[in-house]
Amino acid sequence: MAEHKEKNRVGKTREYLANERTFLAWIRTGIALMGFGFIIVKFTLFLREISLMLEPEGTSSAEYSELVGVIMVALGVIIAVLAFIQYNNHCRNLDIDTFIPSPKLPMFITLIILSGGIILVLYLITII
Repeated sequence: MAEHKEKNRVGKTREYLANERTFLAWIRTGIALMGFGFIIVKFTLFLREISLMLEPEGTSSAEYSELVGVIMVALGVIIAVLAFIQYNNHCRNLDIDTFIPSPKLPMFITLIILSGGIILVLYLITII
């Protein structure tokens, strides 16, 4: 009987640790998006300064790049919040032994990356 309780406790520990690793992976994804968005915005500002030095009266087309950078930072924050919500839901479900997987967060990320990729391809086709 004691051996069965020990196996159950070890199994629960593994489930909680797996849930935590998944949460941390989503947090890393959110941080990566935020960092990449920040770099895009900063690089756009750098390019704008360079273009103003070279052509003082010229116009800049960097508004789209800034918008993409800001959107990526916002998506990183949203992913972090959704990851925390998913982590808490999984912990609650593991506590009551009724774990039901939810594909909502991976589906959200996939749709965002897919739509961003399509928009980027369409943009690149128009400037070629």
